[in-house]
Amino acid sequence: MRGLLVGRMQPVHQGHLQVIKRILNEVEEVIIGIGSAQLSHTIKDPFTAGERVMMLSKALAENGIPASRYYIIPVQDIECNSLWVAHMEMLTPPFNHVYSGNSLVQRLFTEKGYQVTQPPLFNREMYSGTEVRRRMLLGQNWEELLPESVVDVINEIDGISRINDLAIKEVSEI
Repeated sequence: MRGLLVGRMQPVHQGHLQVIKRILNEVEEVIIGIGSAQLSHTIKDPFTAGERVMMLSKALAENGIPASRYYIIPVQDIECNSLWVAHMEMLTPPFNHVYSGNSLVQRLFTEKGYQVTQPPLFNREMYSGTEVRRRMLLGQNWEELLPESVVDVINEIDGISRINDLAIKEVSEI
């Protein structure tokens, strides 16, 4: 059996890894859709799809998850909910189970006959992209929320400088 999980992963954090590990206890393979792949260089979506793929690939390897158990596929948003499931089916290998905490995604896949499960959230107050980005902006300890390999990627791409520049740009546009 193959499952589908879609998330923005801005950035990949320990909560994402816990969800993926839990899913892999239920299915043989997981397709991980990097959502909103077209977005980057904003406070809410600072990292490119390619950077997020790199983060996720390295984090899964760091956690001993073999590449034969997952597919990582960037997924651009489309502005038509009635076509979104078909869009996902076109971009991914076949799947029979969908994992999502998003009520709209749950509804869309349920209406198309898929089995849908809401994955458990792991310490959501701490493990969220919003919290990671908030800590980055405030100069607080964000590294503890991420796998070491993701911290390395963010440092490699000078992600903190990018987020700070984006914040300055956003404030100056007010």
